[in-house]
Amino acid sequence: MTHDQARTAANAILVAAGVAAAYVVLRNPRLRRLAFRGASVWLGASLPVYLLEATSRAWVESGRAA
Repeated sequence: MTHDQARTAANAILVAAGVAAAYVVLRNPRLRRLAFRGASVWLGASLPVYLLEATSRAWVESGRAA
């Protein structure tokens, strides 16, 4: 098996595992609620930080004074 074939096989296995996990989470109401709650906490914490950093970086790159 070549390196490219091994990489393709590994990617296919990861995709299948991800689809199976998503199916289990979406079919189970308790896991679905947990996943949505976790996603909202993650987005609520990381999205504002990312936007603040991107705005700060854009301000510095524009060369404007504060």
